Amino acid sequence: MTQTRLHITTGREAAARIFAALDAAFEEEGWPIAVLEVDEDRDIQEVSLYTDGDVEDIERRMAAILAEAGHKGPIGREVLPDVDWVAKSLEGLKPVQAGRFVVHGSHDRDELAAGQIGIEIEAGLAFGTGHHGTTAGCLEMIEKVMTAEKPRNALDLGTGSAVLAIAVAKLAPIPVLATDIDPVATEVAAANARLNEVDEHVEAVTAEGFDDPIFAARGPFDLIVANILAQPLMQMAPDMAGHLSPTGSLVLSGILDRQHDAVLEAYTGAGFRHVETFYREGWVTIHLKR
Repeated sequence: MTQTRLHITTGREAAARIFAALDAAFEEEGWPIAVLEVDEDRDIQEVSLYTDGDVEDIERRMAAILAEAGHKGPIGREVLPDVDWVAKSLEGLKPVQAGRFVVHGSHDRDELAAGQIGIEIEAGLAFGTGHHGTTAGCLEMIEKVMTAEKPRNALDLGTGSAVLAIAVAKLAPIPVLATDIDPVATEVAAANARLNEVDEHVEAVTAEGFDDPIFAARGPFDLIVANILAQPLMQMAPDMAGHLSPTGSLVLSGILDRQHDAVLEAYTGAGFRHVETFYREGWVTIHLKR
């Protein structure tokens, strides 16, 4: 199938904002979006959207989103016949370190240093690789919380590639429920758990909302991590409170700096107290307790 790559270049912080805007705008279509570091020293990143749809229409929509984000550069277009977009987008990605965790591809499997915890994401199954500030911030917070609290079970809500669920299971052999509303993402999560040899502990399930009986059957949870988006996180605040154990911890991300206070207000209103916030690349990761 012929695909087209629409792409722009910009700086790191702008790339993160544009990625989030495109991801939200094209969520229903499911067009893959990737961010690659072109030149670290010059702060040049490339944001790409891969599509096999109506390229003219998608480019017009993309241009409107970029204009709203203040991006004035041109949109490049490249036709990619029979290309594995995921493998291509990950070819130039370096391993990403967040605390002791290193998220890497198969080509860097043997490059880990002593004391590092590797999370391997297969190129053909990568719907979240740790290269985004939200995932990296979550990994750092998960390590800190789990070291201090020793949870007995965990929930990764909106798991995507299961990077966060795998991280939890690699830190401690506890049961981790990894859920997503997208059945394709659930398959990806299960495959990545097997690849990282934690499938004995990570269960990937397709579930939409907390009404699914799997949450009541497996909860309450000592640790809930949710790297989604600010608006749905705010809407789920009461449900989060109902599924977190009395002494448990909640780790939230997918939140822009400017959305921090609104998310915090929603959760304090639901009975949570703020413990700590990590700031990374224009995004925040929030640690809350009841």
